[in-house]
Amino acid sequence: MTARPDADSPPDFDCLVFIGRFQPPHLGHLAVIREALRHARQVIVLVGSAWQARSLRNPWRYEERLRMLRSAFEEEENARLEVVPLLDALYNNDVWVRDVQRKVRDIASPEHARLPRIGLIGASRGQSSYYLALFPQWESVSVPLVEGISASRIRDRLFRSVSSAEDYLSTHAAHDLPPGVVARIRDFLEEAPYGQLVEEQHLLDQYRQAWSQAPYPPIFVTVNAVVVQSGHVLLVRRTAAPGKGLYALPGGFISPHERLMDACLRELRERVRLKVPEAVLKGSLRGQRLFDEPHRSWRGRTLAEAFYFALRPEQQLPQLKPVRGGDHARWVPLADLDPEGLFEDHFFIIQDFLGLPADFDRP
Repeated sequence: MTARPDADSPPDFDCLVFIGRFQPPHLGHLAVIREALRHARQVIVLVGSAWQARSLRNPWRYEERLRMLRSAFEEEENARLEVVPLLDALYNNDVWVRDVQRKVRDIASPEHARLPRIGLIGASRGQSSYYLALFPQWESVSVPLVEGISASRIRDRLFRSVSSAEDYLSTHAAHDLPPGVVARIRDFLEEAPYGQLVEEQHLLDQYRQAWSQAPYPPIFVTVNAVVVQSGHVLLVRRTAAPGKGLYALPGGFISPHERLMDACLRELRERVRLKVPEAVLKGSLRGQRLFDEPHRSWRGRTLAEAFYFALRPEQQLPQLKPVRGGDHARWVPLADLDPEGLFEDHFFIIQDFLGLPADFDRP
């Protein structure tokens, strides 16, 4: 793609679309956006993994990333930037593609009563080639990759320890991050969520160390139960890291000598003391699926076999007996489900079984 010869020349595109997680926004991201601003009248930045719970992979919420991105551009540039949240749809590409198409359609305005020329922009050797296959109606624009910058390596330095973060921000951050992002991260080091993420990093290091002598990278198998009755889903609130304070589906690791269904029923019996006979649960089974998104769990490669039980509607929800020292179980109305308050990919597991709408807009 060639640059416009002067400011009076018409832009190459009416709209260029850039999709990323921006965890955090770094100079490589900014290079792509600035190139897009050179060649398009309007630039749409879709911020993925919006409204998900904080984790080592997604430490900053959408609103925080929005402020980071805006701080890197001048007023005139920001006037041509549309920054929009994008909720993941981990197990349904078609739902995710439809959401992207609709957001771009609603933002990209026609110019002089003609259809807008839209392109999808990204760094070479990035995910742009994958996205291109999902959006054949848009042109693909590839820009050179900024070498030596990796969001995962930045996060690793920031959450290893406070001293590691401060050393990185003082010595190397200027090569990776714009000043506004560095300032925001410095403030973040003083906030409670940062301390919780550092604790989770320590737990993860211990977890990896325990498996460091294994001949192959371990793959774990877990089970989860999606139990629904009368517009409510059974969830447990986690009382310890990782994900302390978040809601999660009942479940856990399978034992060496049990079948997957038996492991799921055991977890419902032991972890939440669900007062429903086992025969009724088995008769209420409406679906079973393996959830295997590679980054779904903080532990590493972890597969989850989930079982969907649709209990018959009743005036009273089944009783849950508290477990001493364990997670706290409760029935949560489906209308109150919040992706930001659910552990790992559990919102998307519920969404997959129940067919909940993908659109999720904050008031």
